Amino acid sequence: MGVAHVRYPTAGTPADSEAQPFYVNSPYGIAMAHNGNLTNDSELRHFLDYEAHRHINTDSDSELLLNIFANNLQKTGKFRINEQDIFSAVEGLYSECRGAYAVTAMLAGFGLIGFRDPHGIRPLVFGRRKSLSGKGFDYMFASESVVLDALDFTDIEDVQPGEVIIVSKSAVTRRRLVVEETIAPCIFEYVYFARPDSTIDGIPVYNARLDMGVKLARKVKQ
Repeated sequence: MGVAHVRYPTAGTPADSEAQPFYVNSPYGIAMAHNGNLTNDSELRHFLDYEAHRHINTDSDSELLLNIFANNLQKTGKFRINEQDIFSAVEGLYSECRGAYAVTAMLAGFGLIGFRDPHGIRPLVFGRRKSLSGKGFDYMFASESVVLDALDFTDIEDVQPGEVIIVSKSAVTRRRLVVEETIAPCIFEYVYFARPDSTIDGIPVYNARLDMGVKLARKVKQ
């Protein structure tokens, strides 16, 4: 299992101390990588400092997101947690964290977790391939489908806005915890963030750029 992050930071500073994934040892050992921006980071920082009593080491909103999730898990008071505990922790996070976030996390001894903000602002895809060992499947989360394509993953699908997917040692469990009326994917993913051979929310990025070019040309002609 592993979690990696290759994008430049969009909050905080580019210092080595803010390189993702972030990690907390308590509870359970959690590593997390995040793409997006939180809009209520000052409020979350105050809560974590004065109420949750969790120390934040950087200016990164990704570290805030990790500690909100960790704090919610810690509330269970359990030595061993299950899928329902994780769903409850993310559901609490959805009510506390505002903004854009696509998240992958690794829980020591348990498995992988992927979830997406309720408005679907940032993309997140999920897929699988037959394990090279011949036993079962390998699973992967990524911001772009092209990553999974390049590694011969199949059954690639978008993580839905407000959805959580948990890959444990024995099963894949998923649940859509929040269904918002307004789905608002970031247009810049289609304009220039994503590779043209990726597909986001069922829309090929290349086709989206062609359509935008056609509409722009029509507007210029007018």
